[in-house]
Amino acid sequence: MHIAVAGNIGAGKTTLTKLLAKHFKWEAHYEDVVDNPYLDDFYHQMERWSFNLQIYFLNSRFRQVLQIRQSGKTTIQDRTIYEDSHIFAPNLYTMRLMSERDFKNYISLFELMEGLVGSPDLLIYLRSSIPNLVNQIHKRGRDYENTISIDYLSRLNERYEAWIETYDKGKLVIIDVDNINFVDNPEDLGDIINKTDVEINGLF
Repeated sequence: MHIAVAGNIGAGKTTLTKLLAKHFKWEAHYEDVVDNPYLDDFYHQMERWSFNLQIYFLNSRFRQVLQIRQSGKTTIQDRTIYEDSHIFAPNLYTMRLMSERDFKNYISLFELMEGLVGSPDLLIYLRSSIPNLVNQIHKRGRDYENTISIDYLSRLNERYEAWIETYDKGKLVIIDVDNINFVDNPEDLGDIINKTDVEINGLF
């Protein structure tokens, strides 16, 4: 089974992925931010590195999904291949930070890949307000994220909401993370675990 956690930058995807993987004893696949050779350059010069970064993420997540399918293990994934194609790449294109030529090339490649991988059995979407995202981003203190603008985060949030509103590729759980603390409050984490458990049991 393939479970995926989706959400904007700073929503808590990686943390929740770790906690759910530990609780359910699932294998976990994380987004490659530590060894990503483009991320720092991208945040300092978005227009120059947007296409390179998106291709890197697309390649990385495509490989992850193939590994998940081949392993036969129940796996939870930090961010999905759909977020790249429905949110990040189109956002860069509309902000004129990715050329039309590069965007068309990117979408063509995504469509080819999408036909070869299945969608997650369960998608957990972490909904967050911009102030909460900014607070979390500052709290974790990644240097390359210091240049992220409020406008950029807001545009991403709008695209996330539009995507989730029409999401029909599998089961969906929406978690509003503004007023909960699943890291320090066991009850909040327990609530997410229960919601996840109900959806998973319904898959069999």
